[in-house]
Amino acid sequence: MALIESVAFAVVIGALYFYFTRTFNYWKARNVQGPKPVPFFGNIFESALRYVHPGIITKRVYDSYPTEKVVGMFRMTTPCLLIRDLDIVKHVLIKDFDSFVDRGIEFSDEGLGTNLFHANGETWRKLRSRFTPMFTNQKLKNMMHLINDRADKFIDYISEITLKNPEQDIYPLVKKYTMSTMAACFFGLDIDTLRGDTQTVMRIDKAIFTPTFAIEFDMMYPGLLKKMNMSLFPKDIKKFFKNLVETIMTQRNGVPSTRKDFMDLILEYKNKNALATINSDAKVEELTNGEIEAQAFAFYAAGYDTSASTLCFMLYQLALEPEIQDRLRNEIDTYLHRHGDQIELDTLNELPYLDQVLNETLRMYPIDDTLLRKAQHHYKFPGTNVEVSQGQILLIPALGIHHDEKYYPKPEIFNPENFARENVTGRHPCSFLPFGLGPRNCIGIRFAQTQIRVCAIRLLSKFRIEVSKNTVRSFCFDPYRINIAPNKKLYVNFCPRMNL
Repeated sequence: MALIESVAFAVVIGALYFYFTRTFNYWKARNVQGPKPVPFFGNIFESALRYVHPGIITKRVYDSYPTEKVVGMFRMTTPCLLIRDLDIVKHVLIKDFDSFVDRGIEFSDEGLGTNLFHANGETWRKLRSRFTPMFTNQKLKNMMHLINDRADKFIDYISEITLKNPEQDIYPLVKKYTMSTMAACFFGLDIDTLRGDTQTVMRIDKAIFTPTFAIEFDMMYPGLLKKMNMSLFPKDIKKFFKNLVETIMTQRNGVPSTRKDFMDLILEYKNKNALATINSDAKVEELTNGEIEAQAFAFYAAGYDTSASTLCFMLYQLALEPEIQDRLRNEIDTYLHRHGDQIELDTLNELPYLDQVLNETLRMYPIDDTLLRKAQHHYKFPGTNVEVSQGQILLIPALGIHHDEKYYPKPEIFNPENFARENVTGRHPCSFLPFGLGPRNCIGIRFAQTQIRVCAIRLLSKFRIEVSKNTVRSFCFDPYRINIAPNKKLYVNFCPRMNL
């Protein structure tokens, strides 16, 4: 009996080993170089166990094969292809976009899966055409008073708390600003994120941005989340945004208010569609409440956390580089003096060095560290013998590209001159990917840039950002955070300017 049990156990172990390594000859058989996979986990062992952030994994692979245009990888047992060559990146994101329109992360429509970031190509095209008009220059201009108001209140708050203690942890601090800005600009909510109770909001934050093993499940069995009507996010998240949207629409009686926020734009769109349907025989496809809830979730999540992380890293780097900070402050002082201390959307282009500092921050810390695309059909990459099959996932390692010395000399050094006009002109257009490129780039680029710029202008006009006794000189990215975020507290001193 003991012998039979031992043999049975060995057979089971052997069968499991075979099953979880069955695909691992895929790239070798196609003469594609790549790192050796580990049974079950493929090449993402450390990130799957939350030891290392996934962006670091793809950067390591990128760095390990400097002469290869593409590299074969395995996310769990699923073969995927990491793209190193920027001309191929351009084909994937721009030239042959229709062949790679999907991001490759699909889940239940009822679980907020119809948002602009995760939706499949057909749904994405419909949503993008309807929401693009909501992010025009004029729409953003209409929101400037809300952004300015939140920035002013944030500066008052910093002035208050730094009287007691000038040393502050930047990341949770700037979250208070972006949280209040998003609440105001998208939902018309005057949430006191500065002094009020933010327990509910932070619970939502944790639920959205803490990776779950549903991500690895989707890697192991691509598309199964969608088929099983499962979501990447807890049901509480769906319920929260459903109640939020319904409450706001009810409060406004289904018609736009005077705030000119995101929900007003949604109501304007719905009302125009209703009128068009009445006055025309043509049927107009309306946005469903589920789609509106999904966009509310996506815009809030993207605009709140990504902007907070970027602003955090920018202020941290400015504290470490006082000469860069002084040059930027001089530009800001001149700008505010010229415009009577007013910040307008149309005049922000008069701050080129601020743009350089922001872009250099996004280069060193691209929040979307790895761009994903899914092949819509069989495709052969130009200039190679490498082919991908329908449904195969491509990885574009923005973090690796941004830290490649071929494109950025001394990439580990914070240097805004990387984005001086003469340096940008000679660089490959796909060497800078903080918001993606092509038709499926981030729809809220200008909003994110604007809320960061306004906060930076107000902060540096009132404070010097200095290192403190607890300022760390190095840190890693938090493996328990989906987006790039520090795994340590980033302390700096906020020192009021004495010459004001």
